[in-house]
Amino acid sequence: MKELRFHGQAIVTGRGSVECLKNLPIGRAFIVTGGSSVVKNGMLAKIEGLLAAKGCQTLVYSGVPKNPPVETVVEGIARMREFAPDTVIGIGGGSAIDASKVMSVFYEHPGLDVAAAFRQAIPQKREKIKLIAIPGTSGTASEVTCFAVLTYRGEDLKVGGKSPAFVPDYAILDADMTLSMPKNVAAETGMDAMAHAVECYTNPALDDFTDAMAAGAIEGLFRHLPASVTTGEPGAREKVHNYQCLAGCAFANVGTGLDHGIAHAFGGKYDLGHGLVIAVALPYVLEFNSRDASVREKLARLAKRVDRGDFVAAIRELNTLLGIPASFKAWASAKPTSPPTSPSLSKTRSKARPESIPSPYRRTTCRLFCAPSTKAGAFNNKTQY
Repeated sequence: MKELRFHGQAIVTGRGSVECLKNLPIGRAFIVTGGSSVVKNGMLAKIEGLLAAKGCQTLVYSGVPKNPPVETVVEGIARMREFAPDTVIGIGGGSAIDASKVMSVFYEHPGLDVAAAFRQAIPQKREKIKLIAIPGTSGTASEVTCFAVLTYRGEDLKVGGKSPAFVPDYAILDADMTLSMPKNVAAETGMDAMAHAVECYTNPALDDFTDAMAAGAIEGLFRHLPASVTTGEPGAREKVHNYQCLAGCAFANVGTGLDHGIAHAFGGKYDLGHGLVIAVALPYVLEFNSRDASVREKLARLAKRVDRGDFVAAIRELNTLLGIPASFKAWASAKPTSPPTSPSLSKTRSKARPESIPSPYRRTTCRLFCAPSTKAGAFNNKTQY
């Protein structure tokens, strides 16, 4: 027996779909977002305007960095307690949405220590806070999954959590949010979505429903991701935005695999962009996994679906087209990133404080913490993130 859950209350799609906020019962909204992109493209102002027009009070918690640290979430929860929202809205990339998920759950359970979360059982329900996710990138599918990932910078530790409480109630897929994405971000997040679908499809836990969803997402991404990256054509951006969500609906019920394990370890250690590590490692992981007969058979099926002779070669060709390095060695020009900044609040957006960078000499680990109903051993074996 297997219970499937593909999303929360609803997925709202189509350009301009953020307008649906006008029809949702929101009184006080705590908005969690990442960098400046949602400010520059005007989407944050548009969303705040829609909420203000219906008499909703808002507070913006901005500057959530990639690989969001526990400290960011702890600070956000403290601001939530001061503001007392009835709704949390995560806007932007997967990091901001993941942070909003964890904030919304732990806000309702003040007795739980976020810093010790990987040793605790995460609550399975939210009873007070409504959670809305509005992705601004096309890859993580955090808007429909029961996963959230945080980084423990002092320990070089990236922690993946799983709970039904993390599934947003509404996922709003407004492709207008993606039109300002730089080409490299569109490429990296798009290949993250591809990896979600491919690792789901080759997972032994695949079922009839997720088979169709994952294969459809792979085919759609192969068809539309090149144009989404190279030209930024709005129609292609919208297709990729939808297909990445479809991939998320699939892998949330099956799991991913080694590629994501590698990316979380590297990301936790060196604060690297998740999608780029995923894209570089994916063909090597598929080659490694193809030692298994069932994986070889599935990759052969995928090759036919995307009209290629060899699926791993097709992934390499796609990476080349998108400007993804062929290997970590080829990525030799990459430099350590500067320290991430601490989020700032609302209109004032106070100057951020630098946080510590992980020591390159510490061992990197990736762990999981699960809801009480989840068997941790089985979850680890599936390598879900």
